Amino acid sequence: MASEKPLAAVTCTAPVNIAVIKYSYTLARVYGVESDLSEVARRGSGSACRSLYGGFVEWQMGEQADGKDSIARQVAPESHWPELRVLILVVSAEKKLTGSTVGMRASVETSPLLRFRAESVVPARMAEMARCIRERDFPSFAQLTMKDSNQFHATCLDTFPPISYLNAISWRIIHLVHRFNAHHGDTKVAYTFDAGPNAVIFTLDDTVAEFVAAVWHGFPPGSNGDTFLKGLQVRPAPLSAELQAALAMEPTPGGVKYIIVTQVGPGPQILDDPCAHLLGPDGLPKPAA
Repeated sequence: MASEKPLAAVTCTAPVNIAVIKYSYTLARVYGVESDLSEVARRGSGSACRSLYGGFVEWQMGEQADGKDSIARQVAPESHWPELRVLILVVSAEKKLTGSTVGMRASVETSPLLRFRAESVVPARMAEMARCIRERDFPSFAQLTMKDSNQFHATCLDTFPPISYLNAISWRIIHLVHRFNAHHGDTKVAYTFDAGPNAVIFTLDDTVAEFVAAVWHGFPPGSNGDTFLKGLQVRPAPLSAELQAALAMEPTPGGVKYIIVTQVGPGPQILDDPCAHLLGPDGLPKPAA
């Protein structure tokens, strides 16, 4: 069985996953291996197999007992949906009480909902998600993303003893997203949560500025206001009185540590520009600027 994840999660790649991706890709280039590397990467980290391709990637469950056909395939390249934006709302960088691997093992052993989900829910949702991506159907994509994230975390709670990856700020972000969409009478923003409290937000380029203003209102930064937004530039936008009233939430200063604004990107690449390298000529990490 492929490791359980919400369907549209964008992995905030953990250090172990980065290492698996890096070594799998690099060694393949050194030794001239041309075969599918996702199966090799999956042996080290399930999530890593998805990151060997750019764009929109499906991790196939497979049917073989040894898992060799549990591989990733690209549904569409990164250029397919240029308007799509991804915002990572960092809530906590602390170590999780229950690690992903330990949690998944416990869910497999104790959660009836996990088996029902794998057998009766996920296959149809995977096909529908691929359709949403191919047709760039954002409202359907967004609703399916949120529903699947919710069910994934219901599976965590169905595990015994129960696992709770979301915290109070995570739930406030969920409520903010639903109130934002209700105000507009349309599904303009979606959330998904992996095995942790940090939110991954999907929206389109023309909605980013207003949603960031809503997050800024709900979770005003402390002394890091000038570094609260990282990544792609976002033009400042005022928060209308109508939307502020619709959000109906008291601000929680510092609830969101910072926001990373990004978009769908490519897979591993060879960097020919020395200025883009993280290591210096001596092979050691470059000092921070």
